[in-house]
Amino acid sequence: MKIEKVKNSLSYIFFPVFIWSIFHFVQTEELLAYNGHGGHAQIMESSEPQSEGARIISKFKYKPIEFTPPKPKRVVLDNGMIIYLLEDHDLPIFNVTVRFRTGAVYEPEEKAGLASLVGSVMRRGGTRTRKPEQINEELEFIAASVETSIGRESGSASLSTMKKDIDKGLEIFADVIMNPAFPEDMIKKKKDETLESIRRENDSPRQIVFREFRKILYKEDHPYSRKTIGYKDTIENITREDMINFHNKYFHPNNAIMGISGDFDTEVILKKIKTVFAKWEKTKIDFPEVPQVEREFQKSTNYIYKDINQAHVIAGHLGIHRLSKDYFPIKILSFILGSGGFTARIPSKVRSDEGLAYSAYSAFHTPRDIGFFFISCQTKSESTVRAITLALDEVRKIREDYVDDDELELAKDTFINQFIFKFTSSASIVGQMVSIEYEGLPLDYLETYVGNIKVITREGVLRVAKEYLRPDKIKLLVIGNMEQFDKPLTEFGEVNTIELE
Repeated sequence: MKIEKVKNSLSYIFFPVFIWSIFHFVQTEELLAYNGHGGHAQIMESSEPQSEGARIISKFKYKPIEFTPPKPKRVVLDNGMIIYLLEDHDLPIFNVTVRFRTGAVYEPEEKAGLASLVGSVMRRGGTRTRKPEQINEELEFIAASVETSIGRESGSASLSTMKKDIDKGLEIFADVIMNPAFPEDMIKKKKDETLESIRRENDSPRQIVFREFRKILYKEDHPYSRKTIGYKDTIENITREDMINFHNKYFHPNNAIMGISGDFDTEVILKKIKTVFAKWEKTKIDFPEVPQVEREFQKSTNYIYKDINQAHVIAGHLGIHRLSKDYFPIKILSFILGSGGFTARIPSKVRSDEGLAYSAYSAFHTPRDIGFFFISCQTKSESTVRAITLALDEVRKIREDYVDDDELELAKDTFINQFIFKFTSSASIVGQMVSIEYEGLPLDYLETYVGNIKVITREGVLRVAKEYLRPDKIKLLVIGNMEQFDKPLTEFGEVNTIELE
């Protein structure tokens, strides 16, 4: 489907969604906001009765939402590179995104931070034929951008430029990916920046809590327990040769998934891609073995002293991976329990009913291997144990009985009605297909998405709640001053005190 047709379809679909949104707003006088934690929508409810306007809007009739996601063209080049292409001629803009199978999970433990350094210096350090200053000047002159990065489980590169500058943009983009120079001065500069970030980490309770929680959840030898930016001693261990070798190992066309969107002709752009990447050779890659996460559930209570007037709390346990057969019912469970904004049970109880925290939520983190379920909140020190108890009570309750019909309907309607907003631009559509292919999801994932949400039942939510939530095997971490807590943390078990380095 051409992107022009998609936009026409969206304009037709937006009307009933817009009307539904007005009805929902007028009926409960809710205010939509964002809580700053992954963009979860939050809704502040009012107990006001239904208004006359809401009653009128509730009588509106409109056709059910029917939307077929557009399908970018998928091409596999002779060198093994997978490409998704979607033309969009509304604006003279050209975008490319690439995902690479790499990441901090593949770096040696003694050189933690290597992948992150490579991802940064690839772009900032220039290439064998272009100094960093030259690349910056060329890109600035054509108002284009080229960026690279490597995270825990993938690497990425992107290009954004105008249609008239496609040739120049692709030339620089390919040069950065294939021929980074890794100059010593830029490596030292990035290392110094990283070491300063590490030095200041303990200034932020939020950084501490998630860093230490990973160490509690995962065993020391697993890369999920480590920081992606590394540590002081590991950063100092990394050499230029390490960075060159890391890049040479993982950056090959048969290890890349590319998405192209914007104002171009498909056949023409494929020829250009083949030309600029002509010297990029297909190579067999031997990926290091990453130890599997051991699915263990052991209760523990952990404490870190910090002289602050509120407590930062995180509690959770191992969860699921991204390809879990129960991914969709868990999305609905998660929405109802803690990730669905102010109407979700944990925020509603801890924040709205009791007024103990501005931010309280829960979620499932789902990487390639087993991720984790977690509850997070910040509360004044004098209500620490009370807030934790209330949150854990909600986890227990959702395992004991069916969710309400209106809770289930709201969760499903939210995901279904938000689905169309995944297709507001050609770049977002192509980017999703790149991620779907990268994560190993079925290529018809988007076509089946709404159907997978619709079939979820109260029974299904209760089943996954019982299977994947373990409130009595929770790992708890609290940062604050326990002398100010309302009750001792021993309410949750023997306390292990962690000393910050």
